Amino acid sequence: MIYADNAATTKTSPLAQKAMLDAMERFWGNPSSLHTPGQQAKEAMQFAREAVAKAIGAQPREIYFTSGGSEADNQTIVSAARVGAKKGKKHLITTAIEHHAILHTMDQMAKEGFEITLIPVDESGIVKVSDVAAAIREDTALVSVMYANNEIGTIQPVAEIGALCRERGIPFHTDAVQAVGHLPIDVNAQNIDMLSLSGHKFHGPRGVGALYVRRGAPLLTFIQGGAQESGRRAGTENLPAIMGMAAALEDAVDHMEENAAHAIQLRDALIDGLSKIPHSALNGDRTRRLPGNVNFCFEGIEGESLLLLLDDKGIAASSGSACTSGSLDPSHVLLAIGRPHEVAHGSLRLTLDRENTMEDVEAIVKAVTEVVNYLREMSPVWKALQRGERQYVIQ
Repeated sequence: MIYADNAATTKTSPLAQKAMLDAMERFWGNPSSLHTPGQQAKEAMQFAREAVAKAIGAQPREIYFTSGGSEADNQTIVSAARVGAKKGKKHLITTAIEHHAILHTMDQMAKEGFEITLIPVDESGIVKVSDVAAAIREDTALVSVMYANNEIGTIQPVAEIGALCRERGIPFHTDAVQAVGHLPIDVNAQNIDMLSLSGHKFHGPRGVGALYVRRGAPLLTFIQGGAQESGRRAGTENLPAIMGMAAALEDAVDHMEENAAHAIQLRDALIDGLSKIPHSALNGDRTRRLPGNVNFCFEGIEGESLLLLLDDKGIAASSGSACTSGSLDPSHVLLAIGRPHEVAHGSLRLTLDRENTMEDVEAIVKAVTEVVNYLREMSPVWKALQRGERQYVIQ
């Protein structure tokens, strides 16, 4: 099986597995306990906190461990909104292409009386800083713009937006789940007040993540019942997962440059190969995208059929976010960059990693070409396009 769905989850690395086993064998105490096993566990957790902080240029006291990126996103938005409301600020800003962990939480805030502004993106999936500036008001409580998109891989002007928000005195959050471990991040240089990350996106375990919160930024307790995480998240910490995540992140940062160069080489070769398929189109900017992300639309086919047939050929891929895989609706990200519904339904996301090879790329191009041709032969829509009864959307 060729695994090309690393944006959904990555394989847990041997280093992460070793760290997790080490935690279970040596640091099995409760970090909140005062006895020796508990204090040993607390010291191990502090080491992990320091490693995560170092990876993004933060201070250890600014890192809060969570169950993953979705929880971190939720806590950020709810905290900023409710703290802002106490000051008469009930306006929140985000973009039209955010992960649903952001968008659905914004929807919930709207039901509670907050006004939400969704910033559009251009046809490449890039947010304009000027649009963010135009959307900011006196009552804006938060701006949240993702670092890199989970579907089309586009990288946003985070540092510029952060500088704008710092100048206006507005908390700035970025969902960096897809970026951490793959792109250089410095929360101070980039004026980031809050940042979400998730362990399983860089070869750490699933079910663990972290929220960075700059000292002084709004943060309310999200889970009640204990004093863990400086009183901001109750519940005994999942130390094995935390240590596994920290080990994986250290390794990812240490080898980021070589991993990125390898993934970019594969990515560009895959884009070149898939571009040869008639009436296909790359989604997102050609170069300003995550190192291993490739997202295409193929006119005249359905993405679900494409995925199933590729899986039968031994290729694991997706049509978008794994969190919406049960939905029959076209991707909100593709609609936001201007793809019509009928084209957005025929999308394919391939996300490559350090374990992929050029041989994998060649096999993927061959398989996708065969499957697209096979599906088009059976498609009444494709036949109508060929007969000239309908106009091609993708030229």
